[in-house]
Amino acid sequence: MIDPVRDLASVREATKRLLDATAALDNAAVAEPSRLPGWTRGHVLAHVARNADALVNVLEGRPMYVSAEARDDDIARDAPRPLAVQLDDVRESDERFGSTGAAEADWARVVELRNGVKDTASRIPFRRLVEVELHHVDLGVGYELEDLPADFTEREIGFLTERFDGHKDVPPTTVVAAGGSGSWTTGGGADGGPVTVSGSAPDLLGWLAGRRDGSALEVTGGPLPVLPPL
Repeated sequence: MIDPVRDLASVREATKRLLDATAALDNAAVAEPSRLPGWTRGHVLAHVARNADALVNVLEGRPMYVSAEARDDDIARDAPRPLAVQLDDVRESDERFGSTGAAEADWARVVELRNGVKDTASRIPFRRLVEVELHHVDLGVGYELEDLPADFTEREIGFLTERFDGHKDVPPTTVVAAGGSGSWTTGGGADGGPVTVSGSAPDLLGWLAGRRDGSALEVTGGPLPVLPPL
């Protein structure tokens, strides 16, 4: 069940974890490569901050970004900044997002994100939580998929399997988390299958989110589906 108030609180907690971990770095470490190809840790931190402001735009009825080019330019501009500036920006943009989310509004209203994607306003706090949690992992500072809160991991698996449901490039696929913690269906638009993909919840999330290659997963009924980029 979507609970935007709870998710806003989770965003605050997740942002604090990210800030506390990143504060242990120095300027040289911020300039080092992150786990995202072509991005330094500074790029990741800049993106986390600018995404908060972009989601404020969404909640207030403005376009998420002026353009794809402007989004990329803002990240490239902000990536080289010193650590202290990066931390202040992440903290202050989080506060702006939290204040906007806390304002009285109709959570059932439909809002528009990038590329014409539409969703209810109530799901925006969870979308922000995904950005903070996964990019914390992307920083490569000791926070792994296994460290994510279990309820977040299961919700994000559900979110991503919903996103790929019916996709023309993904065969009918059942995703099963070890220990009976969850089962989801996705795909269905491509030939082949049905395929069953099983493994630990962190490994499943890593595969679905493009953070792991799926080599730790067990697959029956066909090869491991190749997922489209997010």
